[in-house]
Amino acid sequence: MQQLINDLDRELLENRRFDRGLFEELSARQIELGISHAGKPICPFLRPYFLQRSRYLEIRKAAGILTQAFERLAAAALEDASISAKLGLSEKEVRWARLEPGYAAASVNSRLDTFLSADGFKFLEYNGENPAGVGDQPALHSLLEMVPEVNAFLAANDHHRPQPQEALLNALDNAYREFGGKEAMPQIAIVDWKGVATGAEFEILREFFESRGYPSAICSPEEIEYSGGKLRAGDFNIDIFYKRVIIHEFLERYDETHALYHAIRDGSVCMVNSFRSKIAHKKSSFAVLSDPAYGRLFTEEQQRTIAEHIPWTRVVADEKTSFRGEQVGLFELLRSRRELFALKPNDDYGGHGISLGWESTEQEWDDAIETALRSPYVAQERVPVEMTEIPAFEDGEARMAKLLVDFDPFLFRGHVDGGMVRLSSNSLVNITQGGGETGLVVLNDF
Repeated sequence: MQQLINDLDRELLENRRFDRGLFEELSARQIELGISHAGKPICPFLRPYFLQRSRYLEIRKAAGILTQAFERLAAAALEDASISAKLGLSEKEVRWARLEPGYAAASVNSRLDTFLSADGFKFLEYNGENPAGVGDQPALHSLLEMVPEVNAFLAANDHHRPQPQEALLNALDNAYREFGGKEAMPQIAIVDWKGVATGAEFEILREFFESRGYPSAICSPEEIEYSGGKLRAGDFNIDIFYKRVIIHEFLERYDETHALYHAIRDGSVCMVNSFRSKIAHKKSSFAVLSDPAYGRLFTEEQQRTIAEHIPWTRVVADEKTSFRGEQVGLFELLRSRRELFALKPNDDYGGHGISLGWESTEQEWDDAIETALRSPYVAQERVPVEMTEIPAFEDGEARMAKLLVDFDPFLFRGHVDGGMVRLSSNSLVNITQGGGETGLVVLNDF
């Protein structure tokens, strides 16, 4: 399979190396399709990322098992105050998480950020709250169909292109039915702050939902009103509140007087994901999963999957902990072996606030530890990450770029359908931090 991909890359460079017309067309088309972040195109690549089907199925199986572990963790945190405290949940977050969503899952749609390596794969973070990128994939497929060599390659090789936007809509509709919704075509509000960098994706999703017969609108929390048993944004009645706004940002601005609180309390709107999704979304959820002290929370199958695919993670605190079979002081471990660890804020996104020990000086790392002492942070063991070579264009020329791969499977009610592929020369493989994104194609084994 790799030889076929290598042949495609060689052909792309031979035919398109200085094809400025194609590069300009691809860049302009991205803006038209909404494949952008803060108004800038995010795909400088000439082909999709190819993932072998057998590997995709392994990731899908492990991700599905772990999703159930996160669901068990969310349920346990609502029952056990010591677990919610370990996760760093505020009293307000717990209170809002207790609002009954009307369906069983804490996270109807979610995403696991994953590093691939020669030896397997590790899940680094769980976006259980409001994962971005679902709408990008069909647009990326459409974009890369503009490259003739890619079309010829796909026509000649058995493949599958996931359609996560279909799975998302089905998950939203199923949650609404479980909630007790009766509308044949419920109205969907896509809700986030005005002017967010990911706003272009909302337009992609709105157009897709409406193409399937679901009236949809994009609105912000400031526009929401509740009266007569109906949640509204202007004249638009909301049946499904598709939450893209970050929960901790929402709770910083609003309290129980907000219209959304009353609508959920009264069972008048189906919100996906619910406020309960914040529990497993915290990065400290990995600290609970990877600490044997909490093994009782999970099934044997979940524990095996955790051991294989979740890296060692701990909440930063002045305490003893287990590491590679020994009891050690956490601070002493971090200071003496900084090349092994990353420090991450417990509840942030976009790569903000992350410090990588292997890229830090001793002073920078000491400063990062001090920061981690002042606010909730986790320490996570470094994991190997695969690099790939892929044709990318810049300044009017296409070249082979050697980049780190972050493959992030989307989950819908616990089942994987497709994923987000981010590529970067930076150890923080994130669009916000300057990384790029391309389409995913699953190639059948042969």
